[in-house]
Amino acid sequence: MTKQTCIIIGASHAGGQAAISLRQAGWDGDIVLIGEESYAPYHRPPLSKDFLSGSKDIDDILIRPLETYDNANIICVRAKRVDTIHPKDRLIFLDGGDTLQYDKLILATGARPRKLPIQGADLPGVYYLRSADDVLQIKANMCAGKKAVIIGGGYIGLETAASLTRQGMNATVLEMEDRILQRVTAPVMSDFYKRIHTEEGVNIVENCAATEIQAGLTVVTTNGDFNADMVIIGIGVIPNVELAQDCGLDVNNGIIIDAHCRTSNPNIYAVGDVTWHHNPIYDTHLRLESVPNATDQAKTAAQAICGKPKPYNALPWFWSDQFDLKLQIAGLSGGYDDIVLRGDPGAGRSFAAFYFKGSQLLAVDAVNRPQEYMVGKRLIPQTMGTGKTIDKKALADETVPLTTFLKS
Repeated sequence: MTKQTCIIIGASHAGGQAAISLRQAGWDGDIVLIGEESYAPYHRPPLSKDFLSGSKDIDDILIRPLETYDNANIICVRAKRVDTIHPKDRLIFLDGGDTLQYDKLILATGARPRKLPIQGADLPGVYYLRSADDVLQIKANMCAGKKAVIIGGGYIGLETAASLTRQGMNATVLEMEDRILQRVTAPVMSDFYKRIHTEEGVNIVENCAATEIQAGLTVVTTNGDFNADMVIIGIGVIPNVELAQDCGLDVNNGIIIDAHCRTSNPNIYAVGDVTWHHNPIYDTHLRLESVPNATDQAKTAAQAICGKPKPYNALPWFWSDQFDLKLQIAGLSGGYDDIVLRGDPGAGRSFAAFYFKGSQLLAVDAVNRPQEYMVGKRLIPQTMGTGKTIDKKALADETVPLTTFLKS
């Protein structure tokens, strides 16, 4: 019997994990992993942290050693872009004219930086931060004492500001909303991170929309002008759905998949940042930009392709490292109407915020509080939809052991 071929388009967290998981799940056919970058799959979170700061190089952030793919008989195709997919014939066409046949196809095409639609956003010295090559360009122009203006006060912008500040640069973060992190967290977290960044020497300017970048790198805003030696833009990402759309797959803010990561074509799967999927814990559809989601979906797709289906059912979780702060997030806080604090966010650098909707625990943000994070991560799926309540007053009392809530 002729061996079958599974092709994976996209060689980041999701694609790399899918290749390995396929082999582990028993796929004995060919596995072809195609990536646009010249590197093997690497960890992206360190890009705005250890890789930008210079404490790690590309070899240090590879997800797996190169020999892992060789040992698993995975064919890695680097620095190649897929131009089109023909589902009827199960063919993909690469730039340069090469054609490959597949039996199963996994789309792990990820997302790309959202471009800032203002004049001057393409000037030399203006950067986005999504890939290793992006960071290498930034590092080549870093120098202590220089000014960096970062447009966007989300996690990427703040992580970048922290890394540049530790390299001796003068960092200014411009956020067009009323507060940094407004789209992703509560005011208490925004206030905390603004305080910490300010104490570390970062200039945070809110209610400040960039309207133009002039030659010489002057950022013109609704709140004055800011001179810079480099400008870094971090205003979110756009899912890379074009290949899926062009070949007729269903798309809605991402490639629509079922509980086994199948698309509307039974021979094509999708995983990672590019997917629009149902989360059974929160009973909602969403698109998640997170490494854990990419990894979990890659495993789910591999198991389904190998005839060992196990529905995707994972609690979303995330993290962010800034200065000496490790923020760990479990769950989704959207729709909360109450916050219980454990610790004081107005002093020191350690506390946790538990998000509730009524009596239901939705999520936890834990800053330098690994125990609160782990307990919250266990409590959310245990209590969701069960009617089990948590004593909020006791949760806020740091003299009450956290293990109490796991036993109750």
